[in-house]
Amino acid sequence: MLIVAQNGRLQYEALIFAASLRDSSPDYKGTFIVAEPLSEGAWKDHDIAIQPEIREALIWLGAEIRPFTAQHFGASYPYGNKIEALQVLPAREPFIFFDTDTLVTGPLDGMTFDFDRPSASMRREGTWPIPPLYGPGYNEIWKSLYDRFGLDFASTLDLRQPDEHWERYLYFNAGWFFGPDPDEFGRRFLNWAMAIRDDPQDELACQSLDPWLDQIVLPLVIHSFGGGRPDPGTTGLDGDVTCHYRNLPLLYARESDKVVETLEKVVAPNKIKKHVKNWDAARKLIFQGKGRGKIRSKFNRADLPPKEKAIRDKLKRLGWWDI
Repeated sequence: MLIVAQNGRLQYEALIFAASLRDSSPDYKGTFIVAEPLSEGAWKDHDIAIQPEIREALIWLGAEIRPFTAQHFGASYPYGNKIEALQVLPAREPFIFFDTDTLVTGPLDGMTFDFDRPSASMRREGTWPIPPLYGPGYNEIWKSLYDRFGLDFASTLDLRQPDEHWERYLYFNAGWFFGPDPDEFGRRFLNWAMAIRDDPQDELACQSLDPWLDQIVLPLVIHSFGGGRPDPGTTGLDGDVTCHYRNLPLLYARESDKVVETLEKVVAPNKIKKHVKNWDAARKLIFQGKGRGKIRSKFNRADLPPKEKAIRDKLKRLGWWDI
C-alpha cells in the first residue's frame, strides 16, 4: 500500500490516514509505505521534507517511509508525485495506491482484489474533457488517445450510456488505483503522461491538462494491463471501507456520520492530536468543533446537490472553503 506525503497539508493527511488504517483495519498484513519526495530534481529549492515529529508518528503507526526523487513533474505538477512515487515499490509485487486525503473506515483485509485486472476509483464527475462547441467531441478526443498508444478503444466503452455522454468513456478518479506490478505500471504511466504533456496533439488543443493529466492517462494505463471498471470485490472502496474525502470542509459537508465519527475518533489520542492540531484546518474544524457546528449543520445529506461544485460554492459563501 502506497501514499505520498510531504511537508504541509499532505503530512497531516498522511498521519490521519495511518491512524485510520491502524484503527479500522488492524489486521491488515500488507506493507504500508509512505513515499516522500526529496528536495531535489523537480522539487529542487522547495522545503518539502516531512517534519521530524510527524515522521516519528507515522513510523509508530506502522508506516515505512521511503524517499524518491521526482525528475519530471514535481512543483510544476504536484499530482505527478503519485506517478513518480511508484518507483519506491518493489517490482512484480501487487500494489494499491491511495491519495492521502483518504480515510480508512473498515477492514481492508476483508476485500478481494484481482490485481491482474487493474482498476481505479469511480467516484468522479465528468471533469474531463470539456468538448468545444464545434468539436472534437468525447468520442474523437478519447479515441485519439487510445489510437496514439496502440490500444483498443471500442472495448472500453460502456454501451449502456449514450454516445457522447461522458460516462460512456473509461474515466477514473485517481484517488485510488491498483495493479500487479508497480515497476511496469509506473513506467508506462510516466512515459505516457510525459508524452501527452509534451505533445498533446490536435484533439487536445482546447483541453486543460492541469490538474487532469493523471486522470487522462490512468484509464489508458489500466486498460493496457487488461483492467477496467472496478469489479464487485472492490465495492468497499469509496464505500464502507474507505472514503476519499478530498478536504476537511467537504468531509463535514457531505460524508456519512460514520466517516465523521471515524475521523474524530482516530485523531483524539494525544499522540496524534498533538500533531494534527498544528494544521489550521483540522484545529478549527475538528478540535474546535466548527466542522460540525458551522458546516455540517448547513447541509442536508439526504438532499445534497448532484454536483460537487455546488457544495464547494456553498462552502465558499460560508467562508469555509479556503482554510
